[in-house]
Amino acid sequence: MSRRLMIATAAVSALGIWSCAGAVADSVPSWDVTTSCRGAAEAGYVQETSANLKRCLDSEQRTREQLNKDWSTFPAADRIRCVKTQTFSPTYSELATCLEMKRDLRNAAKPADAMPQRK
Repeated sequence: MSRRLMIATAAVSALGIWSCAGAVADSVPSWDVTTSCRGAAEAGYVQETSANLKRCLDSEQRTREQLNKDWSTFPAADRIRCVKTQTFSPTYSELATCLEMKRDLRNAAKPADAMPQRK
């Protein structure tokens, strides 16, 4: 492969990664959380598996709706990073936790002079 072709291929690949990252940062992803919820439901009481599954799916839906409301308040870099860490069986609860932890760590790292002084 010629050197120019290799450079052009690398550039196109990089552009694809960045455009994909932009799409990730633009809106809450659409995931089917049924597999995750089914696994969680089956880990509970056997006779209540269907009720546990429904509770989990309802909870995930509420979490996704809240993420939709709050999405733009999280920095794009955090959104991209947190979405990309959800690889095996993603859930909105884990995504929300990731975003909230990053936000809380950032807020905790503010300089001491920005914090109110105790009297």
